[in-house]
Amino acid sequence: MEIFLIRAAQLILCLSILIVLHEGGHFFFAKLFGIRVEKFFLFFDWKFRFFSTYSNWWRRLRGKEPLQKDEKGNYPYVGTEYGIGWIPLGGYVKISGMIDESMDRDQMQQQPQPWEFRTKPAWQRLLVMLGGVMVNFVLALLIYSAILFTWGESYIPIRDMNMGFTYNEKAQTIGFRNGDIPISADGEDFRDYNTDVLRSISTAHEVTVLRDGKEVRIHMPDGGQSLLEMLQGERPFIAPYLPSVVDTVMPDTPADKQGIAKGDRIVAFNGKPIDSWTDYDVQIRQLSQSLEGATTNDSLRKRTVTIAVLKADSAGRCDSLTLVLNSELQMGIGKTYALRYYKAVKEEYGLLESIPKGFSYGVKVFCGYVSDLKYLFTKEGAKSVGSFGAIGSMFPTSWDWQRFWELTAFISIILAFMNVLPIPALDGGHALFLIIELVFRRKFSLKFQERAQMIGMFILLALMVYAIGNDIFRFLL
Repeated sequence: MEIFLIRAAQLILCLSILIVLHEGGHFFFAKLFGIRVEKFFLFFDWKFRFFSTYSNWWRRLRGKEPLQKDEKGNYPYVGTEYGIGWIPLGGYVKISGMIDESMDRDQMQQQPQPWEFRTKPAWQRLLVMLGGVMVNFVLALLIYSAILFTWGESYIPIRDMNMGFTYNEKAQTIGFRNGDIPISADGEDFRDYNTDVLRSISTAHEVTVLRDGKEVRIHMPDGGQSLLEMLQGERPFIAPYLPSVVDTVMPDTPADKQGIAKGDRIVAFNGKPIDSWTDYDVQIRQLSQSLEGATTNDSLRKRTVTIAVLKADSAGRCDSLTLVLNSELQMGIGKTYALRYYKAVKEEYGLLESIPKGFSYGVKVFCGYVSDLKYLFTKEGAKSVGSFGAIGSMFPTSWDWQRFWELTAFISIILAFMNVLPIPALDGGHALFLIIELVFRRKFSLKFQERAQMIGMFILLALMVYAIGNDIFRFLL
């Protein structure tokens, strides 16, 4: 429960920051062009809100007299109502004279007013619609720069990973061998091991590896490899070799009750030999697949496993232990990780260095994310779609500010891209209509905009239901 609350708190804080700033981008351009913003809400307030208040701070900021209440205590017009709703699925600004999720037809059927969105030039309306996307993208670049300035950058040079890597059967048929260290693809050197290494290998014509201290060139098959299959196969295409040594044992867990201790090494799982954590993950993945559709009794029986443990406190003693994994197929151990075996290199950045470096890194992350989206249209890719559960699971189980800001920047990039997609009801859909209007100098009819908004909202709702369904399915498994 504690882990869930920590992750939930990080997710809520991350989304709150991104939503407020995204909507703030729309708000800024609307106010800049003299358009009234009636509401500014974090989260949706259907039928209920936790908090709301009216404010005219923008008028005071521009040196104008604040609006005075009438004898009934109301403002001459509602101004901007700021509040927090109860449905944490996003947020919104309600802009006067605009077709949006509020579907305020009464307002749109009245005589257009000079302070309304619909009476402004198309280029101003376009900036209002793209304001949120621009803020999200620039925010991500600034966060990455701030991370580099605050914490610097640590990495393990890939050439120093002398225990090598493990490869699955498909990779070995191409020419890779367990223990090989990938150092370049098509002549482009790898600095450290990350997802970009996999992307490069997936599209490369030739990969160079270090094998027994010598460089060996491996010719890749025509057509490349699917990055999704490389990541999600039963055994990954490539993974750093990490011996299956226990790093930590959590109290009151199956492992703790069986006397497993730090430094012990798991050497077998249900009779299958285990040499690395990759081998262990393969067995867990197979067990997970066997549990699909299992009854409660079958699940308990299959989760009762036998492992062989080579003890760290005695010479050569190997214990055979029987324990029951929890519903998430965990026994309560922490795995050793690369930094236990390799020394990291740390680079520090001054303020002027961190900004271009952060911007460059952010653009690289964005390009990689866009490149990977093609896998969403595959069967396995569609299964990987998730909503808040999937996003929340990305956060660490203990509060880590550096990791929090890294994920916040990444999610900000995702929000920027998703919102600019040309789907009606999204910012990108509105922007597309405005670009067409700028080109052909002709507005779409009110009826067309309303229908497009309804279709877009239906598409988004269907996608959200599908994503939440995937989260629930993964949780039940």
